[in-house]
Amino acid sequence: MDDPLVNDDARALVADLTVRRETVATAESLTAGLLAATLAGVPGASVVLRGGLVTYTVDAKVELAGVAPELLDDVGPVAEPTARALAVGAMHRCGTTWGVGLTGVAGPEPHGGHPVGTVFLGLAGPVATDVVELTLHGSRWDIRLAAVQAAISELRLFIARS
Repeated sequence: MDDPLVNDDARALVADLTVRRETVATAESLTAGLLAATLAGVPGASVVLRGGLVTYTVDAKVELAGVAPELLDDVGPVAEPTARALAVGAMHRCGTTWGVGLTGVAGPEPHGGHPVGTVFLGLAGPVATDVVELTLHGSRWDIRLAAVQAAISELRLFIARS
């Protein structure tokens, strides 16, 4: 049986990275490793997926991804600069070409002044970083799944622009 999380975009991302001989790592708060697990579901992903950091707590963001405590004190765990720092941290800590950081609010309650469905997706590469803010809807699971799919699609676009 095929992995139910894997779709054509995930397969294409792994294929693109394989052809380019590049690697990726994730630092995931909102999705708690779901992005890395989705990529790992693609046959051949071990060539490109170097690792994933589950940074569900503020402490883990600091200890695992190297996010500056001062940044978290200033902007909080759900913020554009935090997503950027997570992506850069994943890339540096795992020694990859590309890094992805995901943070947000899956619910059921708002967090830190952000409504449920607010997601910040950080992307880091050899020469640039970017952050995409998403507004997603549905249950906790729906929001987490949509964040993973958006991360895969946005990373493909980010790589193509780089």
